[in-house]
Amino acid sequence: MSTFPGSPSETPSRPPRPLDLLSRLGFSEPIVNAPMAGAAGGALAAAVGTAGGLGMIGIGSGVTPDWISRQAAVARTSGRAWGAGLMAWVLEESLEPLELLLAERPSLVCVSFGDPGPAAAMIRQAGVLCAMQVGNAADLERALEPDVDVVVCRGGEGGGHGRNDVATLPLLQKTLASTGKPVIAAGGIADSRGVAAVLSAGAQAAWIGTRFAASTESLSHERVKAAIAGAGLDDTIFTRAFDIAQRIPWPEEFGGRALRNAFSDRWGTHEEALTTALGGDPSITEAVNAARREADVSTAPVYAGQSAALSGGSESAAEIVADLAGFRTHLLAAADRWR
Repeated sequence: MSTFPGSPSETPSRPPRPLDLLSRLGFSEPIVNAPMAGAAGGALAAAVGTAGGLGMIGIGSGVTPDWISRQAAVARTSGRAWGAGLMAWVLEESLEPLELLLAERPSLVCVSFGDPGPAAAMIRQAGVLCAMQVGNAADLERALEPDVDVVVCRGGEGGGHGRNDVATLPLLQKTLASTGKPVIAAGGIADSRGVAAVLSAGAQAAWIGTRFAASTESLSHERVKAAIAGAGLDDTIFTRAFDIAQRIPWPEEFGGRALRNAFSDRWGTHEEALTTALGGDPSITEAVNAARREADVSTAPVYAGQSAALSGGSESAAEIVADLAGFRTHLLAAADRWR
């Protein structure tokens, strides 16, 4: 007896199962190190991967083809899946960094700070998962389109560049209610309790930057690591002043969360005045650039999130992942308390 579409005897088609990052990428710990340009190189990615997480490298503006090749080669030494992050506004000028990266066979590529544009199609055509970092409702709406596989929710608590529009928890809740795509939570997460919180909400992994920026495998200068390790809960500022001073063409909607220092105390909340001052005083740019080269943390930006207060310093990536893996204890305790 034949059946017709919609008839009671027809076996209904099942919707596709949501992508499981654990199965696809093979990590044993739901921990991703943020692809921080200037901090996350191949050594950090390899160490996180070896420890069971997903290691990521950060590809900033101005990196050379040789740098990408060398860092990717080191990242692959873990024998596990690895990934990388790029800036959408940089890719608008040239897709060459992405082309070079894809030739190195990463498993996941995250495009942040703008619309992924044609980069998303290139990533997926290479058989690689495409992730997009979101920081507000408009970003989320874009990430729900079919060319994005994974959504990274980064709240304003997070360190480094991003938006300061929404905190991690409300953004994560809205995203999980809006999509069946895998969601990774970012911003303000630094210990096993934070990991437990976002996993219990429904995130498939925690994206952690600040604590890994101070790790022994980080590319950051030792003085930068020490500054992060010594920071308190209230010691960060969200500002565009550092980018303005260095004349870096970041889109205006993206500032950066960094540790407060003498420079940010002077200019952090006076961005228009800083722009005016730069017109007749190139020494400001020269001073900040010199401070970056010399790791003078009184003037140079030290990008870190509010979770810096939870970063102990002098930790290896393996030690950090092992500590974060304690999320299981907190989940079990909560389940026992509320069952």
